[in-house]
Amino acid sequence: MGRGKIEIKRIENSTNRQVTFAKRKNGIIKKAKEITVLCDAKVSLIINASSGKMVEYNSGSRETLLEILDRYHSQTGKKLWDAKHENLSNELDRIKKENDGMQVQLRHLKGEDITSLNHSELGDLEEALENGLTSVRGKKSEVVQVQRDSHKAAEEEHDRLNYELHKQTVKTEENLRDMEYHQRMSQMSFFRVQPIQPNLHDDHDRE
Repeated sequence: MGRGKIEIKRIENSTNRQVTFAKRKNGIIKKAKEITVLCDAKVSLIINASSGKMVEYNSGSRETLLEILDRYHSQTGKKLWDAKHENLSNELDRIKKENDGMQVQLRHLKGEDITSLNHSELGDLEEALENGLTSVRGKKSEVVQVQRDSHKAAEEEHDRLNYELHKQTVKTEENLRDMEYHQRMSQMSFFRVQPIQPNLHDDHDRE
């Protein structure tokens, strides 16, 4: 009994969809490899998954995918991308070349790979290093001065706070002494002996 026909439609369950993608992807790549070997064909394959991951296969030839696309353009006259994408590709190439050049310059500034430089290039490199060293020293001096000013300001603030604390301590001690003095004076007034008043009743009896 043969298998029933499978309806081709989007698999809603994400797990099942990923499993099916992995199986079908491997199957397509396997077929591409088989036709490459059996028929001596040049096969290029690009699969973009819904997750954004790209799978690429290129047959064992030394041709890159870009070279195969260029040959496709020349043979068919069809463009797989418009002028906008062409300009973007050129811009990416330009940026890559600039980055490569900057990497070379960085190695030269670090003293690496300089054996191929001529006298003029070595002179330019020496001048660049001297200018950079002067700039670094100037910046270092600025940082040191800022640190010194900050340290001096911190010391001045520390001295000011100590002075304010000393003043407050002296004032508190004076207040305590005043309080103790008034307290003693109050106690002395309380225990002071009062003068003896005459006994008027006894004087009246004598009369």
